[in-house]
Amino acid sequence: MNGIEIVLLKLEKEDFFSLTDIARHKDVSNTDSIIQNWLRNRNTVELLGFWELMYNPNFKPLEFEGFRKQAGLNSFVLTPKKWIEATNAIGIISKSGRYGGTFAHKDIAFEFASWISIEFKLYIIKEFQRLKEDENDRLKLDWNLQRTLAKVNYHIHTDAIKEKLIPVELTKNQISFVYANEADMLNMALFGKTAMDWRNENPDAEGNIRDMATIEQLVVLSNMESINAVLIHQGLSQSERLLQLNKIAINQMKSLLGNKTLRKLK
Repeated sequence: MNGIEIVLLKLEKEDFFSLTDIARHKDVSNTDSIIQNWLRNRNTVELLGFWELMYNPNFKPLEFEGFRKQAGLNSFVLTPKKWIEATNAIGIISKSGRYGGTFAHKDIAFEFASWISIEFKLYIIKEFQRLKEDENDRLKLDWNLQRTLAKVNYHIHTDAIKEKLIPVELTKNQISFVYANEADMLNMALFGKTAMDWRNENPDAEGNIRDMATIEQLVVLSNMESINAVLIHQGLSQSERLLQLNKIAINQMKSLLGNKTLRKLK
C-alpha cells in the first residue's frame, strides 16, 4: 500500500492494524516517537477513552480521567504500554518480539492514519475493504462447498444419527430446575443442556451451542422463541413452559427430519 506494508491481525473476530507500520509512512526510523506524540494529544486520549467506555466493560474510567486532565501539557508523556496497564484498555495492543509493535482496533487505527495523512487513511480504508471482500468471497466458496458435501452425505446418514438430533425428553428434576435466563431454558428444551454445559463439553470449539446447531434445530429454535413469548403472556411458570417447549421441540424435529422440502435446501 503506497510502498508501506501494514500487518492486519484478527483477534476475537475483530481487526487490528499495526500502528507501527502506519507510522512508517511518516518516518521509518522514529515510529515509536510518532505513536507517543499522537498519544500525548488530548483529542487522542478522549478518543481512546470513549471507545473503551463503549466496548470494554473492564475499562478503568478514573485512570482515564487522570490522563485526560494531563493531556496536552508539555510534561505529559504517554506510551501504549502505560495506557494499557493503567486503564485495562483493549483497543490498543502492545506486542514484543521480532514481529511485535503497537496494534489498534480498526476504529482507532483509521483515526491514527488520519492524523498521519488523510490521503493515507483513504488508502488504508480502500485496501481494508478489498481484503474484506476477498475474505467474503472465500467464505462464500467454503459455504457452497459445505452445501455440496451436505447433499452428498445426506443420503448416507443413518437412522441412528437422525435419532441424535431428536431432543431428549427432560426428567422431572430438569423441568423443576430454574434456569438463569430464558435463553438457557430454550437451550434445555431443544438441546438438553445449557450454554455453559455445552461449553464445558467443547472447550476448544469456536462459537457457541447455537452456532453449531443444524438448520432443523435453528428452525425449531425460532419457532420456540415465538411460542415462549405467548406462554409467558399466558402466565405459565418457567417449569411449565419448559415442559411444553420440550414436547414441541421433539415433535417439530421429528417432522422436519422427514420433510422432503427441507432436504432439498441442504
